[in-house]
Amino acid sequence: MRETGYWLWFIISGVIVFVLLGLHMVVMHLDGLLGIFNPAGGAAVAWENVIQRSQSQFHSFAYIILLGAALYHGLYGLRTILFELGFEKHIQRNLTIFLWAAGIFLFFIGTYAAVALRTIF
Repeated sequence: MRETGYWLWFIISGVIVFVLLGLHMVVMHLDGLLGIFNPAGGAAVAWENVIQRSQSQFHSFAYIILLGAALYHGLYGLRTILFELGFEKHIQRNLTIFLWAAGIFLFFIGTYAAVALRTIF
């Protein structure tokens, strides 16, 4: 039953990644059509627009949610692939613990970066 719950979160995180990555693609690559995401005008990667987005609470929140969803989706997928190799139960348990620890560590680093970026500018 526990694996079913993990798999459900895997699917939910995939949907979140799909939606937020789609939003990222719209903001960054359709700037000619949708200039509303670029308050300073010009290209999406122009420094003035990057600063504006870094100070936006919505963008910071979206980046943090995207980070968490992408880490969970990617690391759970990696875990599933590695389990297909047929490791013993104690190795599977240690691998799961390692992947959780790595994911939490990377999430905190990414969250710190997103929050620190807001306070720098």
